[in-house]
Amino acid sequence: MVVGMPRADAERNRKALIDAARRVFERDGYVAARITDIAEAAGVAHGSFYSHFPGKEEIFAAVLAEVSEEMLHPGPDIGPAIETARADDPVATIAAANLAYLRAYQRNARLMALLEQVAAVDESFRRIRLQRTEAFLARNARAIRRLQQAGLADPALDPDLAALALSTMVSRSAYAAFALGATRPVDAAELAETLTQLWVSGLRLPR
Repeated sequence: MVVGMPRADAERNRKALIDAARRVFERDGYVAARITDIAEAAGVAHGSFYSHFPGKEEIFAAVLAEVSEEMLHPGPDIGPAIETARADDPVATIAAANLAYLRAYQRNARLMALLEQVAAVDESFRRIRLQRTEAFLARNARAIRRLQQAGLADPALDPDLAALALSTMVSRSAYAAFALGATRPVDAAELAETLTQLWVSGLRLPR
């Protein structure tokens, strides 16, 4: 909490700064984004920024933390669907999870592109990207193990390696479609359907 400021006000200002930083980073990119612009967009004094964040790197990390949470848990209706895959309908569950991920990625495509760029040159953001990736891989590996234990997925597959291959297929497809910009517009639902077919084939799930 900021010294001398009620907790509610301090939390409100911090949230306003993170929301404003997101808009500024999406508009200007990471390198060109300025703390003065973030403070102005948040409607707080320039000096107040440093009461919450030491610098641009830290507030960018805070923005990415919110985005990562949204993408790992994209909404109350779908949530981390793959983690709670039902044995009676794993294909529908995987399809829902893929679609939720792609839609969340599409909403956050500009920031995801920035993370790729910054992680290539900054070790701290490379670790952030790695942590995000590992969270997805661990979740999907757990789901694959459960499907194997239920006698639905190919038992010969290493669940960790299968999660790495299939999860990377989804994430890089999203990056190519929504962050890089594909040669033609890509519909998230159509891409999710294709990726789900590849998941099902890769795991040898019964339809």
